[in-house]
Amino acid sequence: MDKLMQILKSVRADVDFFHEKALIDDGILDSFNTMEIVSKIEDEFGVEIDPDDLVAENFNSADAINKLIERLK
Repeated sequence: MDKLMQILKSVRADVDFFHEKALIDDGILDSFNTMEIVSKIEDEFGVEIDPDDLVAENFNSADAINKLIERLK
């Protein structure tokens, strides 16, 4: 989770990723932020995020993103 938090903070240092639960639904992350996060996750964790996985429920919180990464490993 530490690596993920570093990635998230590198994209949006102004967001409290520990507490936010609606990153996409509340418009905190836009599509450019999301694609940057996806790219960095794929590089860092050696996973491939399928377009079908690019849904709000997988990116609304750091926990949701972490669960996605764990599922793809």
